[in-house]
Amino acid sequence: METLSAKPDTRNVSATPKPPKKRKQGFWQSIVRQKYLYLMSLPFVIWLFVFNYLPVWGWTMAFQNYKPSKSFSEQKWVGMKNFVDLFHDERFYLVLRNTLAMSILAIIFGFIVPIFFAVFLNELKGSMFKKTVQTVSYLPHFVSWVVVAGIITKMLSIDGGIINEILLSLNIINEPIQFMAQGKWFWGIVTASDIWKETGWNAIIYLAAITGIDKELYEAARVDGAGRFKQMWNITLPGIRTTISVLLIMSIGHLIGIGFEKQFQLQNALVTDYSEVLDLYALKYGINISRFSYGTAISMFTSVVSIILLLTANGIMKKTTKESIM
Repeated sequence: METLSAKPDTRNVSATPKPPKKRKQGFWQSIVRQKYLYLMSLPFVIWLFVFNYLPVWGWTMAFQNYKPSKSFSEQKWVGMKNFVDLFHDERFYLVLRNTLAMSILAIIFGFIVPIFFAVFLNELKGSMFKKTVQTVSYLPHFVSWVVVAGIITKMLSIDGGIINEILLSLNIINEPIQFMAQGKWFWGIVTASDIWKETGWNAIIYLAAITGIDKELYEAARVDGAGRFKQMWNITLPGIRTTISVLLIMSIGHLIGIGFEKQFQLQNALVTDYSEVLDLYALKYGINISRFSYGTAISMFTSVVSIILLLTANGIMKKTTKESIM
């Protein structure tokens, strides 16, 4: 008798149901669903547009021979003339040198010092002493540059200035040095003043990042016999690398847009060739001499170069360290 092979009966076997496809949420549906969040952010968007994007319309002045007494349609358009005048002005390159010099010094010292200050402050064991040092260190941030400039000028004075008194008592110098009257000292004075004023405040960001590092890493390092300096170098600094990278990118973006307040407060007629920066240069020609179009061209140059530096630094960081802000 021939044996017939049994075929499996698949008529009653139901196929495994496929998971339903998720419908993509439309833009307007997202707005309706999260309408309260959008309404809460609306005032900030309006503020950003009014104070950050609307003033960009003023860049048109850089291509005009702007006269305040005339309306926009009555202004005389001069094309790139203001930029040509800018790049042919020898004073511009002197001012650009000062700006870059003080910016680079600020990045090298003003950026690195708060990092190490935060790392060493984190290692302090006494809670009360640690809080006292932190509080005292960031208080100068709230002091106006007008007051700081007065303190610095008095400290460096040849008439009872504490710096000259210390140098004379240690026999390092034979007669007082006029620090504020010599241009070669100005960049260093500005950098040191900025470090004293902002180190404690800038360290707060790094201290906040340090608190997010897993404490078990330090415990494991201590079990392996790592000392405190090795823990700082191999755990703390790598743990705040993302924060360092982001702040470094932003600092490079402000390389030539460093402001003018500290230079304006500390300068005098004897050190103008070392103290004048691009923002002071724009203020001088845009307001004092009433060359509004020329001053706008200077500010436009500063903004465009800052954007280029920011994008370049972000691209380099993204390729080398995989960290970026965009």
